[in-house]
Amino acid sequence: RAAGGADARVTKRAMTRAPVFRVGGIVEAEAVVEWVRDHEAGLASAAESTTSHGELVEITPYAVGDSVFLRFGYDTKDAMGMNMATIATREACDVVESETPAELVALSGNLCTDKKPAAINAVEGRGRSVVADVRIPNDVVEERLHATPEAVAELNTRKNLVGSAKAGGLGFNAQAANVVAAAFLATGQDAAQVVEGSNAITTIDAREDELYASVSLASLEVGTVGGGTKLPTQAEALSLLGVRGGGSPPGSNADTLAEVIAAGALAGELSLLGALASRHLSSAHEELGR
Repeated sequence: RAAGGADARVTKRAMTRAPVFRVGGIVEAEAVVEWVRDHEAGLASAAESTTSHGELVEITPYAVGDSVFLRFGYDTKDAMGMNMATIATREACDVVESETPAELVALSGNLCTDKKPAAINAVEGRGRSVVADVRIPNDVVEERLHATPEAVAELNTRKNLVGSAKAGGLGFNAQAANVVAAAFLATGQDAAQVVEGSNAITTIDAREDELYASVSLASLEVGTVGGGTKLPTQAEALSLLGVRGGGSPPGSNADTLAEVIAAGALAGELSLLGALASRHLSSAHEELGR
């Protein structure tokens, strides 16, 4: 607040489902992939016939030996959209099976990828991809975080970027999952999808007069209708945020919820980085008993 607030924007919307098909070999796989690319409009028509809100926005094919994966991505508006995507994809799969030699093995082939750590979600996104950033004057950084901008920036590089890379991590952040988990429980989201929600990259840049900080969450799966959002306490939390139910235009409420969570994650990143840079982390835990 002392820095004037943060900005946040959803950059992509695509809830995914990726069925796996059996084919005779790579020659047949190539033919199926080409057919899919040539008939995306027809597959979209079939998929969208099952929903009054969802929109098919992408189909990405992958061939692996005698397996073909089709990663369908949907704009599911204000719903988190897993059920919507699953039902719509089943309809599209019927068309693929009837028009090509491909045989459906499973409606989910794990390239989606749901509730499991996966690089594809970190790179291509799943649900909503959202970025939050803030510019904090140097004096505010030192007053509130008790560390210099340069110290915070160096810490972020060595911990969140170098350390995470050395560990082979998918999350290049300090604690984004803490905020994502709290928000998911409070607003009725699928708690197991915190796995994907923690795919976040935190960047820090010490500029001449300010500290620039951002967090980019690649695969935040949230909705404001359906599922746990109808529970009394969770519905009340969504109402307090002004995002309960469907938005106008459709999708705007879920966008806002994603942006609120991203801004919260950014605040959490700065808080922990400040505590580490000022060497207050252990003493704070000792004094507060947390």
